[in-house]
Amino acid sequence: MIVRKITVKELVDSIQERNQVLGSMNRYVEGPSPIDQANDNSLSFCKKKDDQAVEMIRNSRAKVIICSDNLNLTESDYQGKTLIQVLNPRLTFSRIMQKFFKAIPEHGIHPTAVVSEKARIGHDVYIGPYSYIADCEIGDGTIIDGHVYIYDRTRIGGGVIIHAGVVIGAEAVGFERNEMGEWVKFPQISGVIIEDNVEVGANSVICRGSLSDTLIGEGTKLDNLVRIGHGVRIGKHCIIITGAFICGSVKIGDHTWIGPLTCIRENICVGNQVLVGMGSIVQKDIGDNLVVSGSPARPIRKNSTFL
Repeated sequence: MIVRKITVKELVDSIQERNQVLGSMNRYVEGPSPIDQANDNSLSFCKKKDDQAVEMIRNSRAKVIICSDNLNLTESDYQGKTLIQVLNPRLTFSRIMQKFFKAIPEHGIHPTAVVSEKARIGHDVYIGPYSYIADCEIGDGTIIDGHVYIYDRTRIGGGVIIHAGVVIGAEAVGFERNEMGEWVKFPQISGVIIEDNVEVGANSVICRGSLSDTLIGEGTKLDNLVRIGHGVRIGKHCIIITGAFICGSVKIGDHTWIGPLTCIRENICVGNQVLVGMGSIVQKDIGDNLVVSGSPARPIRKNSTFL
């Protein structure tokens, strides 16, 4: 909740990257808003870099707008407004949101949560209503929303966010046929390691490993409804979007983006800085710095954009 007016000077002083201010510094904002839904006291941003951006800025009611430093603007384009020009408007806006508008997280354990006496809980941790925490380890500043179930043999780092309905450490399908054609269970006796600053979206499932731990690397973000199979190892600062299905023992490198409704079959290796397009079916290993898409997924081009 916004409890005070924030001046343009405060906003600009918080920006670490190179910036240029067009218009008056003698303004303030009270809250963020999309550029096409803003009011006179809104802070908005525009990430476009063409004539459409100029039109959006002219037509917006927002008096303070973060925009690209590639725009060629005349005084009439921003009359009555203050523009803060930066290299990456969405990134700058995100950082300002974090600093000035992010709600302060709660700490403590909700009375309806069940936490094992053997669990090791760090400082400033929040555990929401009706969540179950087994014999596991949770680092400082981690937030666990309601109705989350975390099995034992799970280690969660600091600054992790786990949204409602997530299950961590459940068994995945692991069976072998016997001589009679009946299914014999393959024991899944390892755990899950979630490193610092990971975010796990609502109703996602991370399965525990069979013989080696499932690993989610530092800074990786899982969207809602993502399924991570047993023994999967995901690198640092990846993004995995809604509906992705990562089968057992898959290895994914750092800074890789997995599109929505993607399926990666078991034992596949996906490299660093890879972009896997929406709805792809990955059946073969993928090297570093590639964009792939399709069913089956095929390379389209080199990925020259740092993800």
